[in-house]
Amino acid sequence: MLTHETAERIRAETARTVVGQEEPITLMLIALLSNGHVLIEGVPGTAKTLMAKTLAMLAQLEFKRVQFTPDLMPSDVVGTQVFELGSGNFHLRRGPVFTNVLLGDEINRAPAKTQSALLEAMEERQVTIEGQRLPLPEPFFVLATQNPVEYEGTYPLPEAQLDRFLFKILVEYAPQEVEIEVLRRYHRGFDAHHLERLDLQQPVTSEILAACRAEIAQVEVDDGILKYITDIAQASRQSLDLLLGGSPRASIGLLLAAKAWAAMQNRPFVVPDDVKFLVRPVYRHRILLRPEAGGEGLTADTAIGRILARVEVPR
Repeated sequence: MLTHETAERIRAETARTVVGQEEPITLMLIALLSNGHVLIEGVPGTAKTLMAKTLAMLAQLEFKRVQFTPDLMPSDVVGTQVFELGSGNFHLRRGPVFTNVLLGDEINRAPAKTQSALLEAMEERQVTIEGQRLPLPEPFFVLATQNPVEYEGTYPLPEAQLDRFLFKILVEYAPQEVEIEVLRRYHRGFDAHHLERLDLQQPVTSEILAACRAEIAQVEVDDGILKYITDIAQASRQSLDLLLGGSPRASIGLLLAAKAWAAMQNRPFVVPDDVKFLVRPVYRHRILLRPEAGGEGLTADTAIGRILARVEVPR
């Protein structure tokens, strides 16, 4: 399958720039192929920006980065109408959202008004400026990062915005042997600021990406898998550990991501293991733990594990 071949080439080339982050890279690629967006949570210095830049370069997509700060305005993201003294006319100054891959760095540092500027872009693939609706480039892929340990001066993302992200990816510190390999590469001259010096092969064009998405759309999903996905959603809404379970958008995202993952594994059909692999990144930012559950040391991922253990797997 074309999707399998393309994904393997991208992962092979990504390994030349990023060490030891195979699962986050795989999930980012699934999200891109599923036309979804990704929230990345991790401490500084764990290659979040490098992964985003590498994926954009390999897919030959335009990449822009916005550093979210408390004084960032919505117009700084989407753009605004600017008056020209010379001509006496207004002209549109497009913001960085007009790109293929947008990295919103530390998105939770911006106030809610600026965060919400991304809502229409992420959901509708368009922005509205001065009443004028403007379509965004295709594909449009948002990767937003946030720091899990520093909350001073931040504005937590509301549930409505979190639900727009297909995945929440957790990026952890790499094991020591991986960190040694990172140092070895920098010792030999690697520079993350100059990826063009690596002469990376660019295995994806817009035509190939569109063909992969069309191939993914044809992946078969039987009724047993559909029931399994909705059983997980129902169980999350009834869980005693949670105040809020998965939304219908979570079920849709899980279905589309499972189809992409099946195609990446060279299979024309979805199996239960595809769904199980993706439940945690799809659900962990959409559920709310009960206060007493959090006090007992329960995390979103362990709560999801309990749900999966209760739901019958189709045969």
